[in-house]
Order: sequence, then C-alpha cells, then structure tokens
Amino acid sequence: MRDLIEIIVESHSGYKANEYPKRFYWDNIPFEIEEIIDRWYQRGMDPEMPDANYFKVRTTDKKIYILRHETEQDNWYLWIRGESINL
Repeated sequence: MRDLIEIIVESHSGYKANEYPKRFYWDNIPFEIEEIIDRWYQRGMDPEMPDANYFKVRTTDKKIYILRHETEQDNWYLWIRGESINL
C-alpha cells in the first residue's frame, strides 16, 4: 500500500522549471534537502497515474524521503509506503 500526501515544494529551476526540489513543507513544517540520493521518471501507463518525476532525498536532519512531482499538473507529494502517519 502507498499513500501520497500533498506537500508544498520550493524547487530549483535551471534549464527547465522545477528541475529538482530544494525544500519541502509537510504540515507547514519546513524540511531542507541536503542531498538528492536518486531520481527517476515514471511514464503513466494507466490514465489514473499521470507522468511523474520521483526524488529520493536526504534532509538536513538525515532522514530519507521520496517526493513525487506530477509534471503535467505541477503537483508535489510525499510518498509513504504502508506506514501509518499521524498528522
């Protein structure tokens, strides 16, 4: 099971908009991104699942998160796999 939580992301825009995330806000709490560990692209084969970029990031508090950026709608999500979350 996976859950997507909508978040706000401040990103670097270089040769294209929203090239990579620099900081994200989850429940109004800022998380500064120290390193992008990995990134990949998913092409939406299912109309329910749009094209998206994924970023596996380490924050300055040394925690690892996976961020999903749906490129067409410009929506960002925190991807949680099968974990219960208390917001």
